[in-house]
Amino acid sequence: MQQSPVLVRDLVLIGGGHAHALVARMWGMRPLEGVRLTLINPHPTAPYSGMLPGYIAGHYPRAALEIDLVKLARFAGARLVLGHAEEIDPEAGLVRLADGREIGWDLASIDVGIHAEMPEIEGFAAHATGAKPLDLYAARWEDFRARALAGEVAPEVAVIGGGIAGAELALAMAHALGTGGLRPRVSLIEAGAEIAAANPGARPALLSAMRRLGVAPVTGARPVRIEAGAVILSDGRRIASRFTVGAAGARAHDWLARAPLPLTQDGFVRVGADLRVEGHEALFAAGDCAHLTHAPRPKAGVYAVRAAPVLYHNLAAAVTGAKMRSFRPQRHFLKLIALGEKSAIAEKWGRTVSGPLLWRWKDRIDRRFMARFHALPAMEAPPPAPHVARALEREGLEADRPLCGGCGSKVAPDTLARALASLPALGRDDVLSAPGDDAALLALPGGARQVLTTDHLRAFTHDHALLARIATVHALGDIWAMGARPQAALLSVTLPRMSAALQARSMDEILTACAEVLRGEGAEIVGGHSSMGAELTIGLSLTGLIDGAPLTLAGARAGDALVLSRPIGSGTILAAEMRGAADGRDVAALLARMARPQGDAARILARAGARAMTDVTGFGLAGHLMGMCRASGLSARLDLEAIPLYPGALELARAGHRSTIWPANRRAAPVRGAKGPRAALLHDPQTAGGMLAALPPEAAEGAVAKLRATGHEAARIGEMCAGAPGIGVSGQA
Repeated sequence: MQQSPVLVRDLVLIGGGHAHALVARMWGMRPLEGVRLTLINPHPTAPYSGMLPGYIAGHYPRAALEIDLVKLARFAGARLVLGHAEEIDPEAGLVRLADGREIGWDLASIDVGIHAEMPEIEGFAAHATGAKPLDLYAARWEDFRARALAGEVAPEVAVIGGGIAGAELALAMAHALGTGGLRPRVSLIEAGAEIAAANPGARPALLSAMRRLGVAPVTGARPVRIEAGAVILSDGRRIASRFTVGAAGARAHDWLARAPLPLTQDGFVRVGADLRVEGHEALFAAGDCAHLTHAPRPKAGVYAVRAAPVLYHNLAAAVTGAKMRSFRPQRHFLKLIALGEKSAIAEKWGRTVSGPLLWRWKDRIDRRFMARFHALPAMEAPPPAPHVARALEREGLEADRPLCGGCGSKVAPDTLARALASLPALGRDDVLSAPGDDAALLALPGGARQVLTTDHLRAFTHDHALLARIATVHALGDIWAMGARPQAALLSVTLPRMSAALQARSMDEILTACAEVLRGEGAEIVGGHSSMGAELTIGLSLTGLIDGAPLTLAGARAGDALVLSRPIGSGTILAAEMRGAADGRDVAALLARMARPQGDAARILARAGARAMTDVTGFGLAGHLMGMCRASGLSARLDLEAIPLYPGALELARAGHRSTIWPANRRAAPVRGAKGPRAALLHDPQTAGGMLAALPPEAAEGAVAKLRATGHEAARIGEMCAGAPGIGVSGQA
């Protein structure tokens, strides 16, 4: 009998810097058996610094310089945890995140980069931004440029710091504003007597480009205050600026500078030749946040890239006991400096040359680097045996389509209906409902009523805490849909095979997340069951209490408006993510929305007079609406254009991405007149999907307004109609 490998060590990469991104890619090519790899980063993408000036200048789209960490983690078999690291405890082997989570490790590495914030300047936090972190600067620049082009703000920019980085950004911003038809005023503020003091060979070409693009160097200047429209210098001069950028030096992140680690005076982590943190055998660091004690070098991305193979080897060696390698950074490297336009300077050993050909050379180098992440190697599974392939074809299944997680892995609705039909009739007076509604309805002594439901999810993310939150929200949907108050939960967890230490860490993450969601809804974990298996699965059995009459599928009336509290498309996005086809930002936004409880949404709909309600889950919007139609003896009409969709879902559906259960869902709940990708999403299985309610038509708009005011992406999507159970559409893409 074949068994899954046992996980025995936790390796945590803190930060998605260049070195860690390359390590994760190498890990995907050659993973180390028995090691669970975790990547922690604040955002689902990480920008490549080499292409930042070109992006700011408008030569590249944002996607060209972003490493999609969601896709990279899937390729590497890693769990991606989106969060800001705020504290590290090397003795306990813990990293604490801003949201309070604690991630344990046996082996860890830090690659969180640097920042260029300047808190010593009054007003910087309120009116300026650092050139690093790159993603924050890029986002704020996009907003400023759009407002400048729209005439909402003057095209006035100031860059503090006249080194190479500041000069590149000043030129890039001047070029971008100028090509938009504006006459920008860009100032490059330098405390020293000259710009690019450390690179005198590059200075003539930089000054020439500045004259051409209208960048004004301001030397011998020390900013003391930043206001909404100006930078105030120590001599009283005011430099007009509506967008101020700090690019004067590299600074360690505050949390790292406070860490109980060996640090330089300015807060960088001291590492040896093997990239291990001094005095800590199980902790490594690389990239700009690390100080190479054996070979000090200026902060530059080239060193992080060159260090990656050594870091990968030494992380594996720390697990296996193999011999460590030393990182020997070169003393000199080729600098390719962008000049705003598609021209560049090449500098090495104090010699420089510039021109358009060098831009094309730089562009080729940068694109080749990013191609490593934009075109990850395909790890194809072996084809099925011929008899298996024929059987799959008969079922309408694709051999190369992985089994979906979440509700996409449910048993087909028609198969489940046949199985439920074989159950004997109810034989108790205190059991008030048969299988088919969202939750079982039970009569308690004294006339009270209780609902009971169970649900579980096959993992679609390796972030245990995030999956636990979503599984809890998903299971609570049945309680909320009945108009009940959550009461108690039994938790069922199946963990992959792992050591006792990893079991403890995993269970702690899961229990903490589940308890947080449940307590927010007034419920408690009262017990459960755990086991080991092939993969992570989290389920909950829940009870809830009803004060009045329950909301069921059967109360809708002809003319009722249909209101949906949440977009659809989660199954399509998750299916595409498994194949590396979904945009990481769309995936991250989806998971964050799925993890948000909907008890408030259900209560808003109930108070608005909902006559029937259900949560949209595995059988898709059409399948759950069909259940309401059958129970209420009505038909329904949907407005396709009114149905909210998760970002990215429509494009993925148009490209042919479908969840595993999609064909069965379409067979079970056909929709008359529906065609195209929007129609396909009607059968998409939802995990932690929205509340679907039939409301009196006069109450619908008010309910939608209240739902939106509380942060739910709700919409009125159709109506119930007289007629035989069935669904049609009134809008068509």
